[in-house]
Amino acid sequence: MKLSTRDASAFFARPDPARAGVLIYGADAMRVALKRQDMIAALVGPTGEEEMRLSRIAATDLRRDPAALLDAVKAVGFFPGPRAVLVEDAGDGTTPALQAALEDWQAGDAMIVATAGPLPARSKLRKLFESAGNALSAAIYDDPPSRAEIETELRRAGLAQVLPEAMEDLDALARALDPGDFRQTLEKISLYKIADPEPLTSTEIADLAPVTIEAATDDLLHAVAEGQAARVGPLMQKLGGQGETPVGLIIAATRHFRALHAAAADPKGPAAGLARQRPPVFGPRRDRMIRQAQDWGLMRLERALPQLVDTDLALRSAGQTAPQMALVERLFIRLSRLRSARL
Repeated sequence: MKLSTRDASAFFARPDPARAGVLIYGADAMRVALKRQDMIAALVGPTGEEEMRLSRIAATDLRRDPAALLDAVKAVGFFPGPRAVLVEDAGDGTTPALQAALEDWQAGDAMIVATAGPLPARSKLRKLFESAGNALSAAIYDDPPSRAEIETELRRAGLAQVLPEAMEDLDALARALDPGDFRQTLEKISLYKIADPEPLTSTEIADLAPVTIEAATDDLLHAVAEGQAARVGPLMQKLGGQGETPVGLIIAATRHFRALHAAAADPKGPAAGLARQRPPVFGPRRDRMIRQAQDWGLMRLERALPQLVDTDLALRSAGQTAPQMALVERLFIRLSRLRSARL
């Protein structure tokens, strides 16, 4: 039987040991691995592997020895409790062995958990699990996690109290990160919140989420966007000493001002425009960029972007003789003054 996304999530959370087997497949190996990991943990419990109630068989070994799967399914464990046999990287070549094990499966045998990559509709393996009366098939898609899945991850990480605005930030973060990275980020946040009874805030998420622009570069971009021309020179010297390149600064500034332009142009307001950015903008940085978009306005931002593009082209030009860092510094000072210029 083929499971829908909703039914699959419910089954992974509470697998039915009366089922002979389940096939979990999808294009994203990390998503498939995480779903398989969660389902097996729910089936055999936290001590299942230590008590040898979980067996692993590689697909290559199964093709050489098809009987190994049925032997593992029928084996009687020393410890009581549900058992599982994991067949990793399954494919159409493993279909005969899996079919024999499913047909011979009886109540009390180990559940067969097979994982695979993307499978077309004509796949023999997929047809086997979809047509078998005692087995299930679940496709894992690359869709962003739902709110229910995010809440499940929060409970797993021990984060019971989350402010509404922080939940919105987590939703954006889950869409931007790979599932494994998102889970690791939640684990890091949960360690930070140990013995802290206060709800999780947007500021804490901003401090702990993976960063995409270094803090010093971020300070420079905020100084330019907020009209602080006097800070541009010292920050440029600091970044130059750290090895930052002029082209890298222009790329970061262009990304920042494009985000401001999208925020200012959004019909629902700057907050809605920033919410659509990838990677997402969090906490105090988001509030700061909302104010910047409002202060600049759409017309000034549309004058700033061509200047950034022209300077980028000049830096990459073979005939450019002027010092590149000086060109960037001059542009940033001009932009900081453009913020308050009369149009």
